[in-house]
Amino acid sequence: MSGSPEIGSLSRRAVEETVRHALAEDAPWGDLTSETLIPVDASLTGSLVARESGVLSGIDLFSAAMKLADEETQIEVKLPDGAQFERGDVLATVSGAARSVLTAERVALNFVQRMSGIATMTAQFVAAVAGTRARIVDTRKTTPGLRLFERYAVRCGGGRNHRYSLSDAVLAKDNHLAVLTSNGKRDLTEALREVRKRLPHTAHLEVEVDRPDQIAAVLSAGVDTIMLDNFSLEEMRAAVEQIAGRALVEASGSVKLDAVRAIAETGVDIISVGALTHSARGLDLGLDAQAGAIR
Repeated sequence: MSGSPEIGSLSRRAVEETVRHALAEDAPWGDLTSETLIPVDASLTGSLVARESGVLSGIDLFSAAMKLADEETQIEVKLPDGAQFERGDVLATVSGAARSVLTAERVALNFVQRMSGIATMTAQFVAAVAGTRARIVDTRKTTPGLRLFERYAVRCGGGRNHRYSLSDAVLAKDNHLAVLTSNGKRDLTEALREVRKRLPHTAHLEVEVDRPDQIAAVLSAGVDTIMLDNFSLEEMRAAVEQIAGRALVEASGSVKLDAVRAIAETGVDIISVGALTHSARGLDLGLDAQAGAIR
């Protein structure tokens, strides 16, 4: 499958399993429209055309939808995932039995539009913090069942991934901390130190704070990352100075594109942006049949 060393790649098995499910969802008993209107021997040649500029992601899923609908369909990919394109650019061409191409069209477009939208939004955030130390990362606010692909799209846009799942690292947020210290017999530092003792040496420990007065207690516990949740810019700058490199500093909380540069300039190491996956709109890409291509 496609993907540069920086982006990584998607496994063929994951792509095919997901695309098969999507095709079955969209045409569980066949494509009634194509089977009624389109002659069985008709063929179609079309182009995947960008109707706006952006960053490409999901071309493997687009291709897989076409090939799984009909293995005889021919696809020529013009650009790899992670490539920037302009309005009017041809991203791929498709040629095959008209019924098969039309049956796969919507599923193929849904994947590449959604993933390219995520990659394009991510690239905008990454460009906005260029020249600072801050990394743009995603969150677990993903579409259930599609996390693998949406987070791949973030990498296509130049962003980084946060922990993939609850199994990958400890991230103690406000509700965790409330339960952890609820008996009133342990202070936060003591409780977190006990957590650290129970963890394997390879496990990362991150703690969210929502008030500046929590930082000292969390920092004293020897955590790896401190997440500043909805801090003001002034509070972030003070927190970075207080932490002084003893832990990574992550900024989080409804981060907007027009504010992300100012957040990066406070000196934080990481900026997590849930909007990359929960609010990105699908990019406007279309499959255009060439004149005279259906015959």
